[in-house]
Amino acid sequence: MSTYYTEREYGARPPSIDTIDERLWAGLYSLIQTRIGDGSFGLRFPGQCPDGNGPCGCDEQSFRRVLAAEVPWIEWPLSATEVPETPVILDLLEFCAKAVGEPVQGAYHSYFRHYHLSWDREAGLERFVADVNMLFRRNSLAFELTSAGEARRVLPAPLADTIGWALFQTGDAETDRLLEAARRRILLPKPEERQDALEKLWDAFERMKTLEPGPNKRIQADALLDRVAAPGSAFREALGREAAELTSIGNSFRIRHFEVTQEALTSADHIEYLFTRMFAFVRLVLRGTGRGG
Repeated sequence: MSTYYTEREYGARPPSIDTIDERLWAGLYSLIQTRIGDGSFGLRFPGQCPDGNGPCGCDEQSFRRVLAAEVPWIEWPLSATEVPETPVILDLLEFCAKAVGEPVQGAYHSYFRHYHLSWDREAGLERFVADVNMLFRRNSLAFELTSAGEARRVLPAPLADTIGWALFQTGDAETDRLLEAARRRILLPKPEERQDALEKLWDAFERMKTLEPGPNKRIQADALLDRVAAPGSAFREALGREAAELTSIGNSFRIRHFEVTQEALTSADHIEYLFTRMFAFVRLVLRGTGRGG
């Protein structure tokens, strides 16, 4: 991975920005225009030699027409100064990733002064992904392209490490399903999908309270926490206060209930904070009761 001095000396900036701004878009625009010009997208949209001797570049008109059909929100020609919505840009980058290859020069056609081309798909995709991700990283964008050229959100390292290794073996299929759905949806780019991840995590938390034997939910929830920390200990008391606070948060904000009295969460940072806090608690309970984590 190519790095700059500031990254080597001070470390990479955390991926905390959800929106592609004018500066980053201008860089991405230039990457795309360069690859149109050098024929990289000719892998999927080959421009043919007028003599019929084979491909010699990228057919920009074919590229444009198919792009307009597959990503209908994009405006063509692209403008370096008019920034599309971030999800549309991510679609555009995935479209480009599907078409890109490293141009390999073959025979030189002296009359038209061009080379006939073939393409190395693996090398071209790898370089395109690396170039895009470097721009994302340098601008602290909370997205990346995978090695397959698909866009995905990048979580803060502590949360990414936690959810990446968590195991869900609660003994209740519905609780496991909710936890897995929460883990998957918090990775998705749309705010409403992350909101849904938070809702599913809170639903799993409420369901976990009933996993231990007992005549009612309160006794079952206490029995659950008694397995995580010794009854009467300071840490057990802290767990009880945290469980009560998390329950209150779920009832006060628009997480599990949607009455007009619940306050909506309008910031992606707030959603991510609450998800991280709840997931840490849930994972501790899972590990402490032998249910994965």
